[in-house]
Order: sequence, then C-alpha cells, then structure tokens
Amino acid sequence: MQKNMKLSGFITCICLLPVLLYGQTEAVRKPAPVKVSSAIVCGDARFDVYLPLLQNKNVAFMLNQTAVVNGSLLVDTLLGLGIKVKKIFAPEHGFRGKADAGEDVKDGVDAKTGIPVISVYGNKKMPTAADLDSIDIVVFDIQDVGTRFYTFISSLHYLMEACAINNKPLIVLDRPNPNGWYADGPVLQKEFKSFVGVDPIPVVHGLTIGEYAQMVNGEKWLPGSAQCNLTVIGCLNYTHSMRWNLPVRPSPNLPDSLAVALYPSLCFFEGTNISVGRGTGAPFQVIGSPATKFKGAYQFTPQSMPGATQPPFLNKVCYGYDLRQPANRLKPPFSFQYVINMYKLYADKKDFFLKTGFFDKLAGTDEVRKMIEAGKTDAEIKAWYAKDLQAYKAMRKKYLLYPDFE
Repeated sequence: MQKNMKLSGFITCICLLPVLLYGQTEAVRKPAPVKVSSAIVCGDARFDVYLPLLQNKNVAFMLNQTAVVNGSLLVDTLLGLGIKVKKIFAPEHGFRGKADAGEDVKDGVDAKTGIPVISVYGNKKMPTAADLDSIDIVVFDIQDVGTRFYTFISSLHYLMEACAINNKPLIVLDRPNPNGWYADGPVLQKEFKSFVGVDPIPVVHGLTIGEYAQMVNGEKWLPGSAQCNLTVIGCLNYTHSMRWNLPVRPSPNLPDSLAVALYPSLCFFEGTNISVGRGTGAPFQVIGSPATKFKGAYQFTPQSMPGATQPPFLNKVCYGYDLRQPANRLKPPFSFQYVINMYKLYADKKDFFLKTGFFDKLAGTDEVRKMIEAGKTDAEIKAWYAKDLQAYKAMRKKYLLYPDFE
C-alpha cells in the first residue's frame, strides 16, 4: 500500500504504480489510479488518463533516466502493460542519462529492452521522416530545470517540429519545474539562437515543460508558424509557488536541489575560464580557477570521474568560493553578480570570456558580456532587460496550467 507523503519545505514527486500481476491467459491488469490528495502527482503517473491514447499504437518516446514511476523507468513499465514501444529518441546525456555534458550520444539498442535508440543530440537535432514512418504517436517525458539553456526544452522544440512536419500526435507528460517559482534573465535575441537557446524566452522561464510546449505552439515558433497536434497530461496538486525537490538527478552534474537552484546563475561560467566544479563532488556548487588565487580562497582540484571525464582544469588547483556555505550565496535566486565578482578577481581580463562566444549564446545576447566588461552592476544589467522580461511575463500567463507564483 502506498503512504501519503508529507509536504515540508520541498515537495517530493510520487509516481506510484501498484505491483503488476501477470497471468498466462489474461491481459496485464491496468494500474489503479493514484489516490493522493496532498502530494504532487507527475503526468507520467496518471496512467488512467493517457494509457487509452497509447493502446494498440506504435509508440516512440523521448525520455531519459528521470522518467521513473515507482522506481521503474516508464518504458519498462509500459512494456509490461502491453504498450508497443518501438523507438526511443535520446537527448543530451543519453537515454540512461550517463553521458558527459556535450558528449556525442550514439544510436544503438537499449540492452535491457532491445528497443532501438536514436540520438537527437549532436549533429542530428530531431527525428527524421524515416524515424517516424512506422510510429503512430510520440511521448515526451523528461525532467526540466527551468532554464533556457538546459537543452531538454530545445529537444522538445525540435521534437514538436518533427511531429508537425510528419503529422504525428505528441503527448507531453508534464512535470513540476524546480525553478518554476520565478522568471528572470534577458530574453533571447534571435541572432543568438543556438541549441542552448532556441526560443525567445528569458534564462529562467518559469514554465513546466507542458506549459512551454503550449507556448511554442500558441506563439507559432515552429518554422512556417506550424503547430503540432499536442496533448499535455498535467500534474496534480502543483502550483508555481511550490519548491520541487527532484527525486532523480536530471543530469550527471546536477546532483541535488542546491545545484539545481544555483544552475541558472552559474551556467554562464561555462562560457568563461572559470570552473563550476565539474570533476568534484560539488558540481554547480563551487566556482574557481587557477587564475583567481586570492587570500582565503576556497580550493578544489577537478578530477576525472563519471559524468565529467575531462573537466576544465583537470588536476589543477582552482581558487574561488564554496557556495555550499550560505554566507557565500547571493540572496536573489538569479544574479549575474557571481560572474561579476569572478571577473573582478581574474588577472588577465581579456582571457576571462572564452573566444568561442559561448557566454553570449548562454546569455542570449552580447550586451550582458559588454556590460560586465564595462563595470556595470547586476542591478544595471537587470534594468537593461526589465522591459523585455515584463513583456514575456505577460505572454507567459496565457499558457499556464497551474496557479501562478504572483
């Protein structure tokens, strides 16, 4: 029997499924509806709502290790329920979520299920017509962390495009957003569009994946103003004012709620010569560089490890800050002040930002970098993008599925 979960501080996902009973002559029993009134229920736990849409269909999934229901990967569960899962589209970090950030994900066959796995990360961003030819319906179930540059929403955008082009219905199994209680950051300028920024949304978008999909459709952001046949299976008992503690780490270098909370502000360092702690036990919780040595600096040395086999500054001592210490964290949930502080400490300023221009892609504009180089404050940067952010927030309200934080 499942137990009701208590809400205290953070809300924990319950995606509960009764034990499956198999018989020699009778069909697999359908899971009983989840009956919990006080805790959040993810879209993928609402079998009674979406199983009828999948029965007797050839189904393709885009999902990863976060698509867990009662301790079992959703694909494994659905196969046991007789759903014909024919293909899996693998995003960044792969189907099982073990690849390094930026590492190529290869096509293959899932060893456990024998299902073909097709990569949509790397040179190939979305399924082709051939990939979808034998498919009747596509399902998306991946945990997002609420930022424009976290590539799973980019993969969702391109999946929607593929479904629209090939006339395939898409189901999004919705999930809470752990950073869904606010929206902030500059809105993407179209000339800085990339896989870490596809649509004109701010860095912290304040949407669930289902709400984001509705926005892409509603604002006609797909090429040619196309729209896909979209169904969102919503969460139960969720509001945007809630804090959501992820039950499964969404990617190898976001191990806990603190890393997820700091990620929107710290990911900008990926476009600089500052380490965010990849290759340590505290990724996205410590920042530093061999070039920022100062009195009293926190020290760490990145090592090769699963999920960070070749981290920046491998085996080199980095000097900076341990943000696990509350005194070192900034109070605003989103801030450029971390970058500003490290820029001031960096001796050779011309080498602070990578020559690849990746910082500008992450910011969605080159103005933030120029303002930091000019000595502007975090408040001045936020004042610069405030008008665009307010316009986005007004648009955002049209697509909300849950009570808002304002």
